[in-house]
Amino acid sequence: MTMDKKHKPSDEMLKDLDNTLSRLNAMEIVASNGFEKDTVRILKMLVEGQMHSVREFDHLKKAMDVTLQQIFKVQNQTRQD
Repeated sequence: MTMDKKHKPSDEMLKDLDNTLSRLNAMEIVASNGFEKDTVRILKMLVEGQMHSVREFDHLKKAMDVTLQQIFKVQNQTRQD
């Protein structure tokens, strides 16, 4: 993954994280000892958590958009009355 100055869109971030998760799965298979396996499992948990956070943030953005639309709708109705 490269570090950009601008944030990537969430679908691109999820794609990158999914690719990282696939690589970690492969690393877990070839890990030769308990330390390596445990390290990969921890990394997988972190990547999965990041994926969850990106999805949750998208849900929050959508909820905020809907709330804002409702506020403007009520504001416009109040002005018309």
